[in-house]
Amino acid sequence: MIYILFCATSFEETDLLKPWRGASDGVKTIPLPCSGRTDILYLTKAFETGADGLALIMCKKGECRYIEGNLRARKRAEAVESLLEETGLGRNRVKVIQMDDGGINQVVQQLATFRKNILEISDEMAAPIP
Repeated sequence: MIYILFCATSFEETDLLKPWRGASDGVKTIPLPCSGRTDILYLTKAFETGADGLALIMCKKGECRYIEGNLRARKRAEAVESLLEETGLGRNRVKVIQMDDGGINQVVQQLATFRKNILEISDEMAAPIP
């Protein structure tokens, strides 16, 4: 399961689900009024409830309606990534995607790559130990 938290003022949920094309049962989208509203507790809760990966999608740098919301969100995501490594789940399970001049297509492309990486990580974790 991949959780996608996104700034609802910048993205449409249906546009973010393009990489899944019918396989959206492995995805949970969570719109936020601002990516800066994420909290370390919310991010860790996603993993406690079964997330294999979490993508946090933010508006363009310098265009946050709440001035520094997306900067705070990035720092919180990095803190959770460190916590996951400390607990033994490893790195690369949290992806911060910031909108740039590529628009929604760039975000969708990065989500598709992230999904592939999470599937590989999950397969590695499920493989029997020799």
